[in-house]
Amino acid sequence: MEELARESISLLASASNKPRLDVATQPRLGSMGAIFIMLKSALGAGLLNFPWAFERAGGIRSAVAVELVSLVFLISGLIVLGYSSSISGQCTYQAVVKHVCGPAIGQLCEICFVINLFVISVAFLVIVDDQLEKLCGSMYELISGLPEKISIQKYISLVYIGFSESCLCISFLMKRFQSRVLTTAKLADDLLEPFDDFDAVLGTVAASYLAIAIIVKYHTTPSVIVHIAPLYTGGVIPTICFGFQCHEASIAIYSSMENQRLSNWVFISVVSMIFCLIIYSLTGVYGYLTFGKDVKADILMSYSSDDVLMIIARLLFGLSIITIYPIILLLGRSVIQDPLLSRRRRRDGVVSAEFESRSRIVLTVLWIAVTLLIATFVPDISKVISVIGGVSAFFIFIFPGLCLMFAMQSEPVSFKTRVFLTGWGGVTLLCGAFIFGQSTTIAVMQVLGRI
Repeated sequence: MEELARESISLLASASNKPRLDVATQPRLGSMGAIFIMLKSALGAGLLNFPWAFERAGGIRSAVAVELVSLVFLISGLIVLGYSSSISGQCTYQAVVKHVCGPAIGQLCEICFVINLFVISVAFLVIVDDQLEKLCGSMYELISGLPEKISIQKYISLVYIGFSESCLCISFLMKRFQSRVLTTAKLADDLLEPFDDFDAVLGTVAASYLAIAIIVKYHTTPSVIVHIAPLYTGGVIPTICFGFQCHEASIAIYSSMENQRLSNWVFISVVSMIFCLIIYSLTGVYGYLTFGKDVKADILMSYSSDDVLMIIARLLFGLSIITIYPIILLLGRSVIQDPLLSRRRRRDGVVSAEFESRSRIVLTVLWIAVTLLIATFVPDISKVISVIGGVSAFFIFIFPGLCLMFAMQSEPVSFKTRVFLTGWGGVTLLCGAFIFGQSTTIAVMQVLGRI
């Protein structure tokens, strides 16, 4: 073990000295800034599902135990991705996977990246729809003095979502895409730039406020009798993958850091994931204790429409998601558009401004229309999270495991270190494959009405 430790230290030092590629600007992030951005990447809409996931897992002990075991793999994945970025010199997730694992796995990564962003977009719209239903109910009761009418709220909220998303996306994309072609470094900058804006800060504020509000409501309302459900840890794993998912942005964050030593990146990964664990666990525990088996898949839907604390939480989450949605669209569209532009460039030798502009408009309209259509028929967020959890397993487990295994084939390390790290990569890969299969099966069974 001492030899492995010494070898790991040498690996970290050698990786930090590798030259970086495609970086247009000098690294600018300090350690605290990187931690803050990691938190803003991870803390978000997944928080709403944790109390329900705790109930599905069979209670607090089993859910927290699964969280703690998952935390080892979550931190390991972030460290491996930082190390892979160091040895490859790339600054986006897809570029790192393609450089380390080869073009075939790189293409698979791009496909998973688009699918993941697309399903997250659907989940965001479902959440906004839920919050708007409650907010419309609050306004209806306030104005008319009559009980809320859910059927009317559903259509009002969906029309408003479609209108607001279209306006926001048009203004956002016109602002962001003055240039015609995105380079790898430019995409990394676009990944980071939103986190300097008010919309990104709003997501962290919404998550922190919700956790505090749930704790306050637990201590100020009558408690319920909590029944211990049968142990079913599979119910919490997709939620953990969705909630802690920040691995796609981690490489862009690492590439923009001032101190790119991997020992520093280990510290950032550990601190950010532990802080997320605290926020998610507090929300899950107190939300579950407040409602027990009656907790909704979206915890905010468990509270009444006239609860002032939760009205504020709904407004914060609704605004946060509506402003983040265009960023998700931007990232997904860029991955789809790049091959189209490359194919056109190979065929004609040049990409016209008209073709580039037309492809952007078509992809944007299709993305908004299809995600909104799917969100219309999704009853609650739990149905979408099962799909997201399966796809997220690729980014948290499978691709980091593959990167570590491929990296150990070429890196100058001792035999024992190579065997140990290759084995750990294999374990991570197998865990990811299991989670993907389980989450996908759960999603299919939910669609079929079996669970």
